[in-house]
Amino acid sequence: MDFKASLALIAPEILLSLSALALLLVAAWSRNSSRLVSILAAVALGGAAFLAAPALCAGAMGPDTAAFGGQFAADAFASFSKILIYVAAIGCLMIAPTFFDRNGAMRPEYPVLVLLATLGMGIMVSATDFITLYVGLELNSLAAYVLASFMRTDDRSAEAGLKYFVLGALASGILLYGISLVYGFTGATSFEGARAALAGELSMGALFGLIFVLAGLAFKISAVPFHMWTPDVYEGAPTPVTTFFSTAPKVAAIALTARVALDAFGMQADAWRQIVIFAALASIILGALGAIGQSNLKRLLAYSSINNVGFILIGLAAATVGGVSAMLVYLAIYVAMSLGSFVAVLMLRDAEGRQLEGIADIAGLSRTKPVLALCVAAMMLSLAGIPPLFGFWGKLVVFQAAVEADLAVLAAIGIAASVIGAFYYIKIVKVMYFDEPADVVKGGSDWAHWLILGVTTLFVSPLGYLLTGPLGDLADRAAAALFFVA
Repeated sequence: MDFKASLALIAPEILLSLSALALLLVAAWSRNSSRLVSILAAVALGGAAFLAAPALCAGAMGPDTAAFGGQFAADAFASFSKILIYVAAIGCLMIAPTFFDRNGAMRPEYPVLVLLATLGMGIMVSATDFITLYVGLELNSLAAYVLASFMRTDDRSAEAGLKYFVLGALASGILLYGISLVYGFTGATSFEGARAALAGELSMGALFGLIFVLAGLAFKISAVPFHMWTPDVYEGAPTPVTTFFSTAPKVAAIALTARVALDAFGMQADAWRQIVIFAALASIILGALGAIGQSNLKRLLAYSSINNVGFILIGLAAATVGGVSAMLVYLAIYVAMSLGSFVAVLMLRDAEGRQLEGIADIAGLSRTKPVLALCVAAMMLSLAGIPPLFGFWGKLVVFQAAVEADLAVLAAIGIAASVIGAFYYIKIVKVMYFDEPADVVKGGSDWAHWLILGVTTLFVSPLGYLLTGPLGDLADRAAAALFFVA
């Protein structure tokens, strides 16, 4: 494939790169251009989603989607992931200005950092070479470290950024060491070359390389036992940044993990499946148990994120087209649930406009803010997977894929463990509807918060089942593209 064709395949990344550079110049020239830069960044993300959509709709796969000598794949799987990432990033940009303006911390660099992080995520989900993978991962991570500590006057934000940086650097080192082992024992950095070299018996050195690579990626998806940073960073980072971390980077990291496992290590599924199953079950159980004693909503949602990653990994453990399709469906629903939940937290403010994060603060919310309480209840019950809310469908398709892949025991344990998680979600609903009103949530919310909360609430409501056909079809195309490349 010639250079011109390769450039056409990376059109979304080119658009985001040029937009980030242009908006950085605007930010440098005008320090009062935060909202304008945010709007233009959202437009750029929308344009990138528009450019990525044709590959998904056409189910693009195979050699025609490979760019730059097989280092980058603009297939349907990457397009599905990118569109989720771009939509989540747009939502996070919409909710940020009001929060940062209230704290006097909004600067035009914020949307530029989001654009650069999103650019890195796009490279991650399209990477078909370990070098490309690492470039995308570091581009995303470096922007994320700054975002976590964006409120320089807030000690919690600075602490979150430092913790994320130190642990992220450790995870990057582990990943890089794993990549070096894989290269040493396969002689290739491309996923295709590694897959071919690992077709026979797996050597001890290659096995260690596989384990280290998956360990490094496990940090990025907050899977147990590499989850320790998540509650602290989610609590300490500014809430719009936490919202971003829980959605777009999560999609990118999970999609990247699936591509590495099924493409680069596809011939050794039995070797890595055991690791994924352990991470899935441990994440489900620890995420559920860890959330029970939390009094801070952001920390609770951090453990919820760990819990949900476990369910997503069940789809990956199946290592089938149906399993990957179920994983993508769950991922799309999870993004909506997570985005809506954190937007609801953003809307909890007292009369002076201060952010409220305690579970005790929402006591009796149904009597003081009934619409907000209803939306929060919908999010919590959907995260718990309680029918008829749409979150139930995400869990159902994942468990069904596991059963079809002869992993019925894994599905059964996952179903049993999901009951533990339902406890703390229902606890939130109980506090809002049955406890005496704390009557501290007084602040109003702007139209962007209500718009996103309303759209996500409708998505996770029973109306979401109207999308099962189109969403399932797109996920099937994306999954088929991944297995075709593999």
